[in-house]
Amino acid sequence: MGTIGFDNDKYVRMQSEKIKERIAHFGGKLYLEFGGKLFDDYHASRVLPGFMPDSKVKMLLQMKDQAEILIVINASDIEKNKVRGDLGITYDVDVLRLIDAFRGIGLYVGSVVLAQYNAQPAAEAFQKRLESLGVKVFRHYSIPGYPSNIPLIVSDEGFGKNEYVETTRSLVVVTAPGPGSGKMATCLSQLYHEYKRGVKAGYAKFETFPIWNLPLKHPVNLAYEAATADLSDVNMIDPFHLDAYGETAVNYNRDVEVFPVLNAMFEKIAGKSPYRSPTDMGVNMAGNCIVDDEACRKAAQQEIIRRYYTALCECRQGSADDEMVYKLELLMNQAGVSVEDRAVVAPARERAEETGLPAAAIQLPDGSIVTGKTTALLGASSAALLNALKALAGIHKKIHLLPALIIEPIQKLKTTHLGNRSPLLHIDEILIALSICATTNPTAELALSQLPKLRGCEAHSSVILSKVDENTFRKLGMNLTCEPQYESKKLYHT
Repeated sequence: MGTIGFDNDKYVRMQSEKIKERIAHFGGKLYLEFGGKLFDDYHASRVLPGFMPDSKVKMLLQMKDQAEILIVINASDIEKNKVRGDLGITYDVDVLRLIDAFRGIGLYVGSVVLAQYNAQPAAEAFQKRLESLGVKVFRHYSIPGYPSNIPLIVSDEGFGKNEYVETTRSLVVVTAPGPGSGKMATCLSQLYHEYKRGVKAGYAKFETFPIWNLPLKHPVNLAYEAATADLSDVNMIDPFHLDAYGETAVNYNRDVEVFPVLNAMFEKIAGKSPYRSPTDMGVNMAGNCIVDDEACRKAAQQEIIRRYYTALCECRQGSADDEMVYKLELLMNQAGVSVEDRAVVAPARERAEETGLPAAAIQLPDGSIVTGKTTALLGASSAALLNALKALAGIHKKIHLLPALIIEPIQKLKTTHLGNRSPLLHIDEILIALSICATTNPTAELALSQLPKLRGCEAHSSVILSKVDENTFRKLGMNLTCEPQYESKKLYHT
């Protein structure tokens, strides 16, 4: 475990230089559509070992005097209260979070665009809220026939109706809370207005995945398909790039399908398109920074298995369908892996079969595996976590970090006074109890100090865990999967 496959410093350096080149190519102004996550790109860090989750932000900080941030949110997503699945917050709230995060590291946030605005009451209320906080807001409207009706789109009745966003920097980073927010349309609308004002500007796209200069069926690219299985994205050879240059490059279906339309828009806006293929539009340098291909292949294969387990559990919970599971099974077959290749699965299953109760397994940084079983005092995940901390600290496995006299009063509080049916403590409660013990118990203090070593470790549960435990594993930086079954046969699960 822990083999580095990606040179992060080289990536930050190459990526910033590539963007600067593209700015210069367009005469000093570039609208850069940022796909994926700017902050906390944990998918990239999992499939490219060595990629730091904040790499994109570090790259932008090297250019912070040139860059300004423009955040786009679809007005319909505000109306629908659309939620980010990874954070559990609505898109409008995430806009506020993003503004704070960008400002907190010294990046300038210029404005927010309400895309596909149609006088939605929730969008109007959000605009008032932003403006009361001193944030500039601009409205971009729905255009009938977008993106195919080019004569209407590239006219005063199309992009021309949108409010022009006044920008002051040479690099305008266009980002959003999630996919489908309207980033590309915002960039094209701005180009239309810039050219009408006699300002030369360009457009480029920054998507980390798929990596254009890796093979189509490389596990890293397959892992991207696994991550976007719910969006029906499919990686494919870029036919325009192959035709123009005789070179094979990987892109994905949505960009390939829309490229002829985009090209026609560029031609109408600027008189000539700067690009001959969707791949040309990109500035991604990630593929040039892989230093151990085998390490990245193995990491991506594990990510595909994790995504498969996530889909199985979501299907069991009613938030996904069988089609998504079938797609991920196909991707596992293409990557040449199965669930048996996930080292923590078999130990967790075997422990559950031995005890007849839920069990869990954790793989430590050295590759060794510890398990946990369900007892009257501890749930399986809590037991596995404490066993992992003991193993990392070199504490004998028979030593109890949390004796019954500590756990039992907390259980009584939960069931007698707080209305919980199960007396078993969640993982976060166990860690709080351990931290209290650590003030007087050197052994508990030693165990608690091992927590940072759990980041990146693999974990598997024989049952679907509560959201509380799932989130705690995530906060610890651990990669959790669960068997798609509940601990009980009840219909309602918390």
